[in-house]
Amino acid sequence: VAKDLGLQLPEISDRGVRVVSEGRTQYISLHGKTGHLVTAERIDREQLCERVQQCVLRCELIVEGEM
Repeated sequence: VAKDLGLQLPEISDRGVRVVSEGRTQYISLHGKTGHLVTAERIDREQLCERVQQCVLRCELIVEGEM
């Protein structure tokens, strides 16, 4: 994520970069030392998309300040 946004790793924490998922459970987070997206919780497809054939997990990346 840091590389894609053109940020250096220290800027990730300085700019309050975070990942926000729909719903209560945050399945994905941002690793502060590497800038990689990582799974924060176990993702159970059957529980998440019980009756839907195409399962999509949506999330947003929030960056504070101007880019």
